[in-house]
Amino acid sequence: MATSSMVILVTVFQIVCMLISSCTAQSGSNAKFFDVTTYGAMANGKDDNSKQFLRAWGDACQWNGNAVLVIPKGIYMLNPVEFTGPCKGSVAVRIIGDLKASTDVSLATWINFIHVDWLLVDGSGTVDGQGAAVWSKDDCQHNHRACQPLPISMGFNFIMNSKISNLNMINSKGVHMKVFSSQKVMISGIKITAPENSPNTDGISIAKSQDIKVQDCNIACGDDCVSMLNGNENVEIFDVACGPGHGISVGSLGQSIGDGQSTAVTGLHVKNCSFRGTENGLRIKTWAPSDPGLVSNFVYEDIHMENADNPIIIDQHYCPSHDCNNQAQSSIQIKNVTFRNIWGASSTPVAVNIQCSSKAPCLEFKLQDIILAYNGKQGLAKSQCLNVHGQSYGQEQPPGCF
Repeated sequence: MATSSMVILVTVFQIVCMLISSCTAQSGSNAKFFDVTTYGAMANGKDDNSKQFLRAWGDACQWNGNAVLVIPKGIYMLNPVEFTGPCKGSVAVRIIGDLKASTDVSLATWINFIHVDWLLVDGSGTVDGQGAAVWSKDDCQHNHRACQPLPISMGFNFIMNSKISNLNMINSKGVHMKVFSSQKVMISGIKITAPENSPNTDGISIAKSQDIKVQDCNIACGDDCVSMLNGNENVEIFDVACGPGHGISVGSLGQSIGDGQSTAVTGLHVKNCSFRGTENGLRIKTWAPSDPGLVSNFVYEDIHMENADNPIIIDQHYCPSHDCNNQAQSSIQIKNVTFRNIWGASSTPVAVNIQCSSKAPCLEFKLQDIILAYNGKQGLAKSQCLNVHGQSYGQEQPPGCF
């Protein structure tokens, strides 16, 4: 990521945080509070509170100033809801109580924020997707090709200048949090917990968004801790603890979906993160064959691995159903990727595995100070590379393979 882009991103987040903190401070003279219980919400863990929450949101959104939607202590059952904007002023949603989802799987998202600027969502409560009620019925556990997406717990779509912080999210049916087509959003202090064998329960998924920062999060789930999909630009992931889970992944990219859009992910910076007992560490995956596209300007640095199966893995022959053409090649170009100061232990012999496409070889790769031991009985850790051009620097264990 270019230095100028990082400076701009940091400045944006400082401004966003100052404005949000100012406009939602409880001592603010012009802040108006909207308590869901005054709209008839019942904290008994049984009655559906969707209508009451939506009425409270409607009034808060229409307040021409700084609004605070308050969910007090208690257990609130909640069917799928959409909190839509645009709003007349800033809105803070304070989740102090615990939210429980129904077992309905008919909608894509349980709690959805759409077209809202200057939004703050935070609180000490728990957001419980009650995924265990449906996981056992999901064919994803047995047949990847039969997978049907289960509901996302919290969606943030077309959001700008906003912050999501300090939530405790557990047992989503599907992805815990998804950010889509949004700009200038900070996600911090989030704790996400789901069983290691829960199907497709990604922690945080980001798609078609710009200037997103994820920091100080602790994620344990059954899929990617953080997943980066198509269309992202300038994303920072700092101080994230991942495990169990499938690591921090970019992709899968390049599968034709008929929308005529090319694949592009540019400007990713992952720093000061740790992986413990994960299936993967740092991963980029593209389909083969694939639509054309570009993945560029990535920096991974200061990363600790503790028994990750695949600490560094780039797979440009991704085909989870195993019935693809073995001769097919990805058309996505991956270039300008740096792995720096990555250390710890791999639970498999191949600690560095970079498998690129012969049709679009990986370019401008750098490996610097990579120290990964193999925790097993098959000798020393090793690296494997295919169709990649780059350089290795500093300490290399296993030895670089290009």
